[in-house]
Amino acid sequence: MTRVPKVQDVVSEIFGKSPCKGVNPDEAVAMGAAIQGGILRGDVKELLLLDVTPLSLGIETLGGIFTRLINRNTTIPTKKSQVFSTAADNQTQVGIKVLQGEREMASDNKMLGEFELVGIPPAPRGMPQIEVTFDIDANGLVTVSAKDKATGKEQQITIRSSGGLSEDEIDKMVKEAEMHAQRDQERKALIDIRNSADTTIYSIEKSLNEYRDKVPKEVATEIETAVSDLRTAMGGDNIDEIKSKLDVANKAVSKIGQHMAGGAGGGSEGGSQGGATEAEYEEVKK
Repeated sequence: MTRVPKVQDVVSEIFGKSPCKGVNPDEAVAMGAAIQGGILRGDVKELLLLDVTPLSLGIETLGGIFTRLINRNTTIPTKKSQVFSTAADNQTQVGIKVLQGEREMASDNKMLGEFELVGIPPAPRGMPQIEVTFDIDANGLVTVSAKDKATGKEQQITIRSSGGLSEDEIDKMVKEAEMHAQRDQERKALIDIRNSADTTIYSIEKSLNEYRDKVPKEVATEIETAVSDLRTAMGGDNIDEIKSKLDVANKAVSKIGQHMAGGAGGGSEGGSQGGATEAEYEEVKK
């Protein structure tokens, strides 16, 4: 426990009891090292010291968002995978930026490394299945891999989980994240709804192109107008306005399903598609 009286008072107020003062903070690290040495020698069998990741680890995804795969203070060794997809039609490669930090935007965190996965077969956006895996061993070494599930092609990079940061630097990053939490969440919410709107527009236009000759002209016009209004709303910062136009667009495109079912109220053709997380990677600039 810290020796700072004010911090001790705050801890007492939060937990309703006095903090433990049985260990001198200056000796805590030395005691832990001594215990670990005893464990390695086999002298200590009742205790197990667990190491943790000092900061969250993840990658940059569409819109500059920091997508966490391993959260801060996760015990190691650990392994976590998540499936992503492409953000553009016929995208044959993706860039993976490995990041560390607690902020919602990638640019506000520390980049640990980057690599590219190439040779992805051309396909419509959202179709490729790209599995990103973070694997941290007991020594804190992080192996990040990206694998195209269709071809089995894989690339990876190995880095240290601490990223070379000191304890003071880690504490500073955590405090900055707490300080900017509300603003970061607002920025992320805006980007998330824009990404959702973009995915919906892509799906709607694909459906309209496929079934245009099978629906009345006025229905096609209504859908095109709704899509245009949604695009305009995406250019602004009003989340409620984007959500409203998104609902209108989804209701408009649902009429395709209704007409295909003979006016019996078929299901919607719009909205996000299932499967892998859609539109998570930006197209690699050549």
